[in-house]
Amino acid sequence: MQYIAMKTTDIRTNLATEQYLMHSNKMTPPFMLFYIEEPCIIVGRNQNTMEEIDPEYCRQHNITITRRLSGGGAMYQDLGNMCFSMVVPAKDQKFGDFKAMVAPVVAALKEMGAEDIEVTGRNDIVLDGRKFSGNAMYTRDGKTFSHGTCMFDVDTDVVASALRVPKDKIESKGIKSVRSRVINIKSYLKEEYRQMDTFQLRDELIKKIWKTETIEEAQEKYAYTLDDEDQAEIAKIEKEIYYNWDWVYGKSPKFTVKRRKHFTGGTIDARFNVQNGVIDNLVIYGDFFGPENVDAVQDLLKGSKYAQAEIKEKLNSVDLNRFFSGIPQDEIVALLSTQQ
Repeated sequence: MQYIAMKTTDIRTNLATEQYLMHSNKMTPPFMLFYIEEPCIIVGRNQNTMEEIDPEYCRQHNITITRRLSGGGAMYQDLGNMCFSMVVPAKDQKFGDFKAMVAPVVAALKEMGAEDIEVTGRNDIVLDGRKFSGNAMYTRDGKTFSHGTCMFDVDTDVVASALRVPKDKIESKGIKSVRSRVINIKSYLKEEYRQMDTFQLRDELIKKIWKTETIEEAQEKYAYTLDDEDQAEIAKIEKEIYYNWDWVYGKSPKFTVKRRKHFTGGTIDARFNVQNGVIDNLVIYGDFFGPENVDAVQDLLKGSKYAQAEIKEKLNSVDLNRFFSGIPQDEIVALLSTQQ
């Protein structure tokens, strides 16, 4: 298995690299990527960016905002956080099984002293019931991609100020604030690892996952080096997508009806624009996961009568688990078809 330890600390370049490598044949799955970023927020594919962040705070503190291809919720990262990604053949991986995807990193961290790590809920890795890693997943072109965070020495005060976590999400986890929900893993590691910076932590994880004595040995045997062709294609993706205002922020349409509910499998927030009893437009926001793009559900209902029976019939004509993994079909239908 090969890996890349990214040299850049720009989230947009790193996400473009992930996207390029997943969709090209330059690296054969399974493979991993590791990267560390300057302060940034990455919102999930289906989220309403302006409702997830405090834009003025982010502007004042030079926090980069971008959007990723996978679902899930918004994540704050800085140089105290290490990201890791895993790409595997889709046929070998059940969608939504984060426990299997993060297993190599969890095993390495346990070896470094964090013995009480648990993979819980949909996509969190926790210590003492507090989250230090959030993970997201998507499937395309026969490959499944999972990427996650590892909070080593993140400024948690900034997390609370830069993100706007909805009240229903906080309450569903039985906690009082964003700050009380997250934790850095640094103090849980053995003393010899607490003196490291995040880049050294990354190298230690690589050594343990690939079972080498030195990082130089791991680099020589397993590291992939981006060539000029790779760099050119990555730069193209970065410009076209991750610097693209429409992709990052999107256009929030007018809406006349809002249906929102937080499920164990994620939040669904549907905005309907209903004109003369017909669904003129529909946008579905949320931090849910699904192997297929939710645009298909939106298109399915556009032009339909805003009537319970018709909405139910159309929704039940498709397997909604393809778009909202882990949320029961009948509960999604009930939410989106309720007339109030």
